[in-house]
Amino acid sequence: MTGAALTECRAFESAETLAQTVAEWICALAQASGRDFAVCLSGGSTPRQLYERLATLAIASRFPWNRAHWFWGDERFVPHDNPDNNYRMAHDAFLSRVPVSGDNVHAIPTEGLSPEQAAAAYETTLKRFYGADMLAPDRPLFDVTLLGIGDNGHTASLFPGQPALQEARRWAVATVGVKSEPRITLTYPALDSSRDVAFLATGEGKRDVVGRARAGDRTIPAAMVRPVGRLRWFLDRAASSGGTDVR
Repeated sequence: MTGAALTECRAFESAETLAQTVAEWICALAQASGRDFAVCLSGGSTPRQLYERLATLAIASRFPWNRAHWFWGDERFVPHDNPDNNYRMAHDAFLSRVPVSGDNVHAIPTEGLSPEQAAAAYETTLKRFYGADMLAPDRPLFDVTLLGIGDNGHTASLFPGQPALQEARRWAVATVGVKSEPRITLTYPALDSSRDVAFLATGEGKRDVVGRARAGDRTIPAAMVRPVGRLRWFLDRAASSGGTDVR
């Protein structure tokens, strides 16, 4: 893992303002890229608002859908039509409502194979898209990686005390036994290979753990994300501990 070239924290008056601003930000980055644009998505209620904004006419009409590719940072090992599935949430929130090719949507497989096989298959998908088996710091895998943070400091499905936190070679692994269902998660090497990593957090309940992560508490998995590009925290006022730019 490498140190971030830039760290930014912005706080917004509401979760709605956060979602709208970040959707506009992603759209502007995609428009400016002029090439394939890879986004790694997160699950959760806060990203859902953002995804719904991407599908609004004001943004969807300007978004270069033909060049955008969509990946996931983690997934619950349940069928894609299960309400708890992160792909299902993104599909319902925006992917089913915009002109995106199915070839550009790279869901984590969750049926017909074991969690370990699913992780290996998704790593193969990532490497095929990237065009190499080794990640180069000057050529990130993703343009934007969206992440959340749990009350215990987990991000994606990287949970405190789990072996996945030490993984330095594989890009995706299975996490079994931590939650009621197995999870597939990208590892730090893959998450860090991004031009922009953006944590999204809303609500007063996240204020303490966000503060600890931003202070570099090494017991918190979210604090150990070190992108090769820029690290950003997008918070609403309730999740912010102050000292940030409130919009």
